[in-house]
Parts: sequence; C-alpha cells; structure tokens
Amino acid sequence: MTDKSRTPEADLAFMRSIVEGSGRPPMTLAICYLAGGLLYGLQCLFHVGQVIGLIRWPDLANLIFVVGITTAFLAVLTWAILRDRRAGPSNRGPLATRVTNAAFSATGMANAAVVIVFAVGAFRDQDFAVWLYYAAIVFALQAAAWYAAWVLKKKGWMLAVSLGGWVTAVALGVLVRQPVAYLGVCTLALFLLFALPGWVMFRDARAGGKAA
Repeated sequence: MTDKSRTPEADLAFMRSIVEGSGRPPMTLAICYLAGGLLYGLQCLFHVGQVIGLIRWPDLANLIFVVGITTAFLAVLTWAILRDRRAGPSNRGPLATRVTNAAFSATGMANAAVVIVFAVGAFRDQDFAVWLYYAAIVFALQAAAWYAAWVLKKKGWMLAVSLGGWVTAVALGVLVRQPVAYLGVCTLALFLLFALPGWVMFRDARAGGKAA
C-alpha cells in the first residue's frame, strides 16, 4: 500500500536532512587552522624581522623561539583532539562536514609526505631553497581541499580561500630566491588563509556545540 503522505518535496527534505545532519562540527580542524595560522604567522613575522635586521637574537634564543612555536601548536592541537573525543559520536557532524574533514585529513597525509621529500632533497643538495618550495606545495594542496569544501557546501568564503591558496602557492614558488617577499607573502597567507578560516570554523563549531 502506497503512503500518500509521501511527496517529492518530502523525499527531498528527507535526503537533505541526511546530507546536512544536525551534529556538531568538530573543533579539531578549526583549532588546527586558527592556532597554526596565528602561531606560524607570528614565526614568519619573526623571520622577517631577522632578515631586515630588526631582530638579532643569539642562536640559542632563535632556536628556543622556533621550537616554542611548534610546541605551543602541538599542545593546542592535542587539547582540541581530546575535546572532540569527549564530545562523543554526535560530534562527527553532518555528512558534508565529515567528507570535508576527510578531504583535509587526506591533504594532511600528503603534506607529511611532502615534508619528508623536500627535507631530504634540501639536505642532500645542501640548498635551503629546495625546502622553501614545500610551503608552495602545502598551499596548493590546501587550495584543492578548500575547493572540495566549496563544492560540497557552496560557501563563498571557502572558494575565496581556495583561490587565495592557489595564488599564494604560485607566488611562493616564484619568490623562493627573494626571502623578504617570500616571508611577507607567507605571513599574510597564514593569517588570511589559515587563521581567518580557522576562526570562522571555530565560531561555527562553538555555535553548533551550544545548539546541540
């Protein structure tokens, strides 16, 4: 017997509810972008100061600062991961969000491989510029991930971040031998294409958590 209450509109609404879901968006990705953009953007500003002669610290102090940036990032990221786990299964969020997170996780795996490839290449060839190409590849991969996110969610700011990442990747690749310009582009990109989207996602994650 056919259920006459079922209509095409009802079916579409049901399918949309499956795709969009009602779970809370995860905090880990938001924190990763927000903290990473702020901390590593600060580190790039520090290196700009070194290149132009404003910062002249002893080598040990420079090393402590750089290690401190990474330590702070890992500490904040660990807190975010533990927070997501405590939030429970509902924190997985909508299907579109989970697919987006999967795309960024896959990008992270690719980034790890790129780090190894360029680090080994720079050490083998004794050419630091080889290592600097790593950042260009990271932004290119991020641009692809953000484009996938835009295709799924159709949020204009995601497309803007994707296009910005693409432009940044090209600019960094061209400016490898120009340290001040390279660091300037990298600094702006970290604040605008990592920290700012991270803040937007952090805001949405907090709003989703309160609504859940």
